[in-house]
Amino acid sequence: MTPKPTVLVLGGVGFIGRKFVAYLIEHDLASSIRVVDKVLPQTAYLNKRCTAAFDQVEFMQANLSSPASITKAFERPDGSTFDYVVNFAAETKFSQPKEIYEERIYRLSINCAQEAVRRNTKVFVQFSTGDIYEADGSASKEDSKTKPWNVMAQYKLKVDTELQDMAGLNLIILRPAVVYGIGAMGGLTPRLICGRVYQHLNQKMEFLWTKDLRINTVHVLDVAKAVWHTANWYVNNDKTGTYVFNLADENDTDQEAVNAHIRAIFGIETGFQGKIISQLAKMNMEGATEDINEMHLAPWSDILKAHSIKTSPLTPYLDQELLYNNAVSLNGTKICTTTGFVYDHPKLTEESLREIIVDFQDLGIWPRD
Repeated sequence: MTPKPTVLVLGGVGFIGRKFVAYLIEHDLASSIRVVDKVLPQTAYLNKRCTAAFDQVEFMQANLSSPASITKAFERPDGSTFDYVVNFAAETKFSQPKEIYEERIYRLSINCAQEAVRRNTKVFVQFSTGDIYEADGSASKEDSKTKPWNVMAQYKLKVDTELQDMAGLNLIILRPAVVYGIGAMGGLTPRLICGRVYQHLNQKMEFLWTKDLRINTVHVLDVAKAVWHTANWYVNNDKTGTYVFNLADENDTDQEAVNAHIRAIFGIETGFQGKIISQLAKMNMEGATEDINEMHLAPWSDILKAHSIKTSPLTPYLDQELLYNNAVSLNGTKICTTTGFVYDHPKLTEESLREIIVDFQDLGIWPRD
C-alpha cells in the first residue's frame, strides 16, 4: 500500500487554506501536515469545523516574507522532505503599495518555490488568480491573453511567469474565479453585507454597471478538493514541468445572478446603475468609492451595535479597484478533461450564500435577525 504523502501548507490559516486543511483531515489524506502562517489560528475566526482540523495538525507561526522563516518552514526533524507543498501565502488586500505586493506575493512565492526545488519536492501548488486575464467578453482559458486588472493580479502573473521558467520545479498553478463559501470575508460577502444594510434602510440596492457583468464563481470546497486532486494526479502520473488550471463552476455567474439571491435572502429590491451613470462615476472613481462606502459603513455599524456585536471583521467596504467594469469570466473545464476532476458545487445557490451568513452568526460576528 502506497504511504500517504506529507503536506506543507503555506498560508494555511486564510479563508481557502483553512478549508484545504480541513479537507485533508476529514478525508484522512496525509500522513503528516504542517501549516505555516503569520496569523495564529486562535485569532482568525475559525469555525468549529476548522478548529477541530487545526487541533490535528502541526502549526508553525512564521512570516514567510523572511527567507530564514521559509527555510525553517520546510525543515523536518528527520531531515526528510515534504511531498506536497501548497502555497496559499500572499497579500490579499487590494490597493496596497506595490512594494507590499513585491515582498508578500512575488518575493515570498519565488523564495518558497526555490526552497521546494532545493528539497526536491514532488509537487508545488501555486495559488494564483483568474484576475490576470484580459476581460474581452469570452470566458478565458488557460492560454488566453493576460491583462491583469488590479495590481495584486499583476504580481500574481509575475510569479506565474517566473515559476514556469524555474528549472527543476514540479509545478501546478491554479487560477480561481471569485471564491465563495463558508468563511469568505471577501468575494461575494461584501455584497451580502450590503444587502443586509439595504434591508435595514428599507431601500433599493443598486450596483454599478449592468446586470450581465460577469463575476464567475467557484465554491471554496471545490477549490480545496481541486488542490488535492491535481497534486495527486501530478505525482501519481509521474508528471513533470508546469500544469495550469482555471477553477470556475458552470454557473457563468453575473451580477444579476448574485442579486437574485440577495433579493430572496433579504427581501429587498435590487438593480444596477447602468453604463451611463457608471461611466460618470468612473471619471471620479475615488470620490465615487468614498460616497459608496460612506453610504454602507455607518448603517452596518449601527446594525452591529443594535445587536450588541462589539467587534466584527466583516465589512461592506468595497475597494476602488473592485468597482471598475472588469469581468471575471473563466472557462474551468480543462481541469475536468485533463485530470478527471468533478465540481461538487456546479451552481451558485441561495442556500450556499445563506450558509455563509449562518456560520458568521454562529461566530457572533453577524447579527441574528
